[in-house]
Amino acid sequence: MERVGLFIAGVQKAGTTSLDAYLRLHPGLIGPSVKETHVFDDETLDWSQPPDERLHAFYPPARRDELRFEATPITSFWPPALARVRRYNPHARIVIILRDPIERAWSQWCMQRHHGTEPLAFAEAIREGRRRLEAGAPESAWRLFSYVERGMYAAQLRRALMLFSDKQVLLLDHATLFRDVAGALRRIADFANIAPFPRVPHIRANSNPYPQDGPSPADIAYLRGVFAEDAREAVQLAGIEASHWPTLQDGPTLESSTMSWSGMR
Repeated sequence: MERVGLFIAGVQKAGTTSLDAYLRLHPGLIGPSVKETHVFDDETLDWSQPPDERLHAFYPPARRDELRFEATPITSFWPPALARVRRYNPHARIVIILRDPIERAWSQWCMQRHHGTEPLAFAEAIREGRRRLEAGAPESAWRLFSYVERGMYAAQLRRALMLFSDKQVLLLDHATLFRDVAGALRRIADFANIAPFPRVPHIRANSNPYPQDGPSPADIAYLRGVFAEDAREAVQLAGIEASHWPTLQDGPTLESSTMSWSGMR
């Protein structure tokens, strides 16, 4: 059975749902029956006997010259997941989209508020709320409330680049990606060694309501202090241009960000 060869492995709230929709428009790419299979981050499975059939059940029968892809953005964040991907397919190609970590944290919090799973205000969630993720915290807390933790990209990138060769990892910036979708899809096609994409419509998927005012200047300043050093390392590892990231700027607001709060997810 043909193995999945292309993984959109991260990060959450960086446009992976929209990218999944774009990939499904390519005649040579085959996606699963659900957007996120959540196989490689499933701790209920017996990983001494990798559950390949569990993953393959999401796909139609394989055809020649078709490449199966999968997009579960927690894969880069969940510590064992990428190693499981490598064990499943050591030749896999990995795409990770990075987004300014302050924007990403705000977007995740807005999503959880919209879903009714987050009772805390943003200011509290990124400060005292992090205690929910202390040692012994339930797995669900790490999935729902990891607003700050998921934005620590450097360790995620080091793990990806340790497990896969440079030629197997494509690192993109969220804002740049969606400013030039056609250009990004050309890069992905070259990376995956597939034919060019056809012309595609504009897709804006998985958009949640956002409060109009955004994070407070105090929240932005606090998160800059938390994220800045890690973000600089991550940008260097990724080799992306990120001068537009609010985390790496000095102003008190996010008005200079190239992506609005209600932009691509």
